[in-house]
Amino acid sequence: MIELKNLSKNFGKTRAVSNLNLVVPPGELFALLGPNGAGKTTTVKMITGLILPAQGEIFIKGIDLLKEPEKAKSVIAYIPDEPFLYPELTGREFIFFVSRLYDLEKKTIEDRMGYLFEEFRIDKWIDSPSSEYSHGMRQKVIFIQALIHNPDVIVIDEPMVGLDPVSTRTVKKLLKERVSGGAVVFMSTHSLSLAEEISDRVGIIDNGNLIEIGKVSELKKRKGKTYSTLEEVYFKLTEEEKSAL
Repeated sequence: MIELKNLSKNFGKTRAVSNLNLVVPPGELFALLGPNGAGKTTTVKMITGLILPAQGEIFIKGIDLLKEPEKAKSVIAYIPDEPFLYPELTGREFIFFVSRLYDLEKKTIEDRMGYLFEEFRIDKWIDSPSSEYSHGMRQKVIFIQALIHNPDVIVIDEPMVGLDPVSTRTVKKLLKERVSGGAVVFMSTHSLSLAEEISDRVGIIDNGNLIEIGKVSELKKRKGKTYSTLEEVYFKLTEEEKSAL
């Protein structure tokens, strides 16, 4: 579903991502971890076509993102860490607007909105201008507009920011359902506990380099030592990377 080949990105003299190679197959929830400035958000924005790489290739469901960006983006949903809505539109109007960009019919949109509104326990505020929404309310709308066209690839930057516990549980459930149906979730997060709970595989990036990748159970057994949590492995790896610089 996602294939990155020798992907690199520079900002001035800073190498944000360096020769990243990664394959995420269908039916996998992949979490990318790393400290601030490690290259997580840059990687996410390259996968979604928001920024262009300095070098390398990006394939989404076999489609070359750099050569056929619209075709590739048609199968992607993107949930940023800072949800953006048009302040003049209500949440319902925004979701309908995005849905029409994907050529969904009105009846399909209404049916899927009804299901997702119920899942997220959305009430009458969805018909108020989004300028009145809290961060958590905006985040719910962003999740709904991302999922409504049944994307094959879901890319998320910090998924749970601003969500209450009930909505967090709903997001976990919906993402697991999409993955079990063959979709891919590519998630960048600082939440090690979330990554450990729901990810099939984890990659750890630091200073633009992918320093480790594997199932959580595999990462916990490293160099003959067994770690009790992903957090212990994460700090060990990032400390080793820092020492190597």
